[in-house]
Amino acid sequence: MRTTLTIDDDVAKLLQEEATRSGDTFKGTVNDVLRRGLLDRRKPQRKKRFVVKPLPLNTGLGTRYDKVADLIEAMEGPLYR
Repeated sequence: MRTTLTIDDDVAKLLQEEATRSGDTFKGTVNDVLRRGLLDRRKPQRKKRFVVKPLPLNTGLGTRYDKVADLIEAMEGPLYR
């Protein structure tokens, strides 16, 4: 298939460098790079797994953050309500 394609100057330079490096023609290099790029986009992207690192809930006040009423009492006194 023949078509006219406008390629940015920086991309054309990279393609020409790749064609020179590989010993392939410019046309062959363009087809190869497009083919690899299009096939790569079909592959599902692997995302880095999110890992939660738990921390102790100790406040140093003799109470814990998971006991909110105790924490408020320790901070504001027994008459906080």
